[in-house]
Amino acid sequence: MLRNVMKGALGGTAATATMSLVMMAGSRMGLMPDQPPKRIVRAMLPGHRHRPKRGESVAGALAHFGFGITAGSLYGLLTRGRDTPAPLGAGYALAIWFSSYEGWVPQLGILPPARRDRRGRMAVMIAGHLVYGTTLALTLNRLNARTAGSGQP
Repeated sequence: MLRNVMKGALGGTAATATMSLVMMAGSRMGLMPDQPPKRIVRAMLPGHRHRPKRGESVAGALAHFGFGITAGSLYGLLTRGRDTPAPLGAGYALAIWFSSYEGWVPQLGILPPARRDRRGRMAVMIAGHLVYGTTLALTLNRLNARTAGSGQP
């Protein structure tokens, strides 16, 4: 069980890194003026929730990786060391996107629900989550193959 959680954490790290590239590209293309992880951290830090705060970019990146690693660990636990098709990983990530951007993020007043947010941000975040989930599944499959090839349980 712990081995699957750890593999999931590694997969979550790789998946968050690739997702971050999609998000940075979306920002550079002008589709998303600021990053949702930074907005989430801004709302959680003391002071006015909509004004930029010192250190929020670094804190946002750390929070994003922490969330991605945790979600990857959960996926590793749920899949129990079995290979999964990339579409299953993508579906898992879309469920995270939906529950976040139609659920707790708007409930906390951080961003509007995705259906009422900027279309560009919604498109970038959906694409980013698809990349996250696909990368997560493929990375875990590769880690599972290495473990199977080494004779370890």
